Amino acid sequence: MNVPTDVRYSEDHEWVRVEEGNSLRVGITDYAQDALGDVVFVELPSVGATLEVGGVLGEVESTKSVSELFAPVAGVVAEVNHDLETTPERINEDPYGDGWICLLESSDPDATESLMDAGAYSALLET
Repeated sequence: MNVPTDVRYSEDHEWVRVEEGNSLRVGITDYAQDALGDVVFVELPSVGATLEVGGVLGEVESTKSVSELFAPVAGVVAEVNHDLETTPERINEDPYGDGWICLLESSDPDATESLMDAGAYSALLET
């Protein structure tokens, strides 16, 4: 299972990468995409939407199930990955790269502090 060290993780299997300024890139983990199976549809959040921690971020539909995505941090949706509308399988192919879901702008510089680092997330996966 791929668990990069440059991102933080939620218990719901979303990841957050701190970008430039207050921007936070969000996606689902390798574990989550593997558990879902082949992703066939992604419902993206609306640009400009304000999300609270734990709020519904979107939805991923696979050949196995439909799963809601939850915001791992609070923020305003600044950008979404429109490529997923036509090629949702990018989540399976590259969950930490081209398969990202959205970019959030956060006013909290410590927004990711409550999330797990790679070591803690790896430990969670082992339980």
